[in-house]
Amino acid sequence: MIHKSVTKTMKMATHDTAIVTLSERAALMRESMEKTQAITDNMVAILGSFDHRLSALETAMRPTQLRTHSIRRAHENIDKTLKAAEIILSQFDLSRKAEAKILRGPHEDLESYLEAVDQLRSIIRFFSSNKNLKSSIGVINQANTLLGKAIFKLEDEFRQLLTSYSKPVEPDRLTDCLPNPTKPSSASHGHDGSSGPKSSPEHQNKSLENAIRPPPALIPPRILPLLHEIAQQMIQAGHQQQLLNIYREARASAIEQTLRKLGVERLGKEDVQKMQWEVLEAKIGSWVHFMRIVIKVLFVGEKKVCDEIFEGHDTLRDQCFSEVTANSVTVLLSFGEAIAKSKRSPEKLFVLLDMYEIMRELQSEMDTIFKSKYCGDMREAAAVLTKRLAQTAQETFSDFEEAVEKDATKTAVLDGTVHPLTSYVINYVKFLFDYQSTLKLLFGEFGDGDVEEQLASITTRVMQALQSNLDGKSKLYKDPSLTQLFLMNNIHYIVRSVRRSEAKDLLGDDWVQINRRVVQQHANQYKRISWSKILQCLSIQGLQTGGSGSFGDGGSTSGVSRATVKDRFKTFNLLFEELHQRQSQWTVPDSELRESLRLAVAEVLLPAYRSFIKRFGPLIEGGKNPQKYIRYNPEDLERMLAEFFEGKTWNEPRR
Repeated sequence: MIHKSVTKTMKMATHDTAIVTLSERAALMRESMEKTQAITDNMVAILGSFDHRLSALETAMRPTQLRTHSIRRAHENIDKTLKAAEIILSQFDLSRKAEAKILRGPHEDLESYLEAVDQLRSIIRFFSSNKNLKSSIGVINQANTLLGKAIFKLEDEFRQLLTSYSKPVEPDRLTDCLPNPTKPSSASHGHDGSSGPKSSPEHQNKSLENAIRPPPALIPPRILPLLHEIAQQMIQAGHQQQLLNIYREARASAIEQTLRKLGVERLGKEDVQKMQWEVLEAKIGSWVHFMRIVIKVLFVGEKKVCDEIFEGHDTLRDQCFSEVTANSVTVLLSFGEAIAKSKRSPEKLFVLLDMYEIMRELQSEMDTIFKSKYCGDMREAAAVLTKRLAQTAQETFSDFEEAVEKDATKTAVLDGTVHPLTSYVINYVKFLFDYQSTLKLLFGEFGDGDVEEQLASITTRVMQALQSNLDGKSKLYKDPSLTQLFLMNNIHYIVRSVRRSEAKDLLGDDWVQINRRVVQQHANQYKRISWSKILQCLSIQGLQTGGSGSFGDGGSTSGVSRATVKDRFKTFNLLFEELHQRQSQWTVPDSELRESLRLAVAEVLLPAYRSFIKRFGPLIEGGKNPQKYIRYNPEDLERMLAEFFEGKTWNEPRR
């Protein structure tokens, strides 16, 4: 409104410009500005009064605002306090519930009991982090006391559960985990007089690892998680030693009882030395079987139990497994040590090889299950036994060579057949070749060069020792022809056996051919010694009164003394009958060699006899009692020759 008034005045002044001077106009403008200033001052005064009133209002409201803020903070504190109290009260409530479960014990509901123990630990942690509360220390002490009682009850429960379910395993459950070829018989090897060892197990041991079935559950699977949970609680409480003691007591006893059920005995060197060989051999065969069962099945099952109960606690797990198995391992290995240290003898070589073989077969498994530092002594003991068995077997092999060469048996085989020593040694050597891979491992234990060459060398030396011994035994015969027959039979048996065995590959074709010629030489010597004298009876030498001469098939008998011819027939009959009586009791066991030898004799004897009868028979047939001198026709001789070397019973002891 003020502004409109000023504008109107200025318009009027402009209208009168002609008559109004410049000073008048200035005066009007000053007046107008003064009015404007007055209006502005009035407005400032009005606004100032408003500010004063507002300040007074704010001052009046401040106490109310402060009271509202305090009330709000008080409400928040009350809420926090209520919530904290609720949490604390809930902890007390949980503590009472946990205490009730723990006082009832773990037998009724083990899982609930374990939850209560966990709850106690949680309560202790809660009050330990809130020690400003007046009741914290008392609650913590009470909870710790209750927790201690709970752990002792869990310790008893662990012992009771583990002991209840730690029973010896029936042998059938263990052997059923092995493939059939590895299951034991009454004895793994045998000797039937001269025949040597009966069979070899080496081929049975191939690819066994793939054939092993999972081990039986030594503790029911439903129980293992409970034992694991209890063990976890005891470990948290620092009761590792108590766990170890309980576990060792229960599980070691179960394993040792299992071994006794299998038939494992604690035997030392003195026990071994007292045993008859047949008994000892059977026990060694059983030991090989026991080792395979214990390492591949029983200890694998025990390792699984340890792993599940002490999962997450490797040190305690390894300690427990070591403590549980140590005594059983000692019992098993001590028997092996007793055998390795016992007096050496040739028949022990094969069982030593069996024992060495099983130790090598089980080496990887033992390295795996005994890999922890706590099982170091067991790994070392197994390695030492393996080395000692190899050493003893190698020494026994050398002893065998020496024993063959020095065998002092004085009893000759009366019929000149194959000597028991020959068949024993040959079967021994043949049987050794069933252990070729084992022997190569054995020779390789000591790094003495090419194992093939070593095996060939020792086999050759054994054959040489045998032949040398047979030469000595052949001198026991008083009849030199029987000496040759004996050597022929034995060398032929050796050559034939070598040709049919893997020994041929090591000894070589040259060895076979040389010894075949030796057989032929002895056969020729036999013919010369046995038949040369009787063939002289059929000779024309000394039949003519005027001296010796030759007769054709139709030669003249003039000048031949009938008495001399009679003496020749009588001598022939006597010598042939004596040879027939004696040599029909001798034996050539090989049918081909027997027929060959008979044929060689017949090819010399029968033509000479036919010729002699043809030439000089008429001199006898024309006289008195011709059958007294010509007792046999050629067919009779041929029939009687077929009875030679059949090994008929002696009527009287002769050589």
